[in-house]
Amino acid sequence: MKYAIIIEKTDNGYSGYVPDLPGCVAAGDSRAETEDLLREAVPFHVELLRENGDPVPAPQTPVAVVDVPATETDGC
Repeated sequence: MKYAIIIEKTDNGYSGYVPDLPGCVAAGDSRAETEDLLREAVPFHVELLRENGDPVPAPQTPVAVVDVPATETDGC
């Protein structure tokens, strides 16, 4: 199974979550650290759901990227 993850910049680092696994979250100092933490958290979260006899939600969140041309005023 492949779950989508969302990572967002915060005032003091990064936070991330898995839309299809409520409660599966992580926070780190960098984007890479947060992604690594989520990669560890997802299997652990699924394992706990199974151990508790709870249903494991199937991955359903689609992921896409939209390219938008940068302009000089975007600061990109």
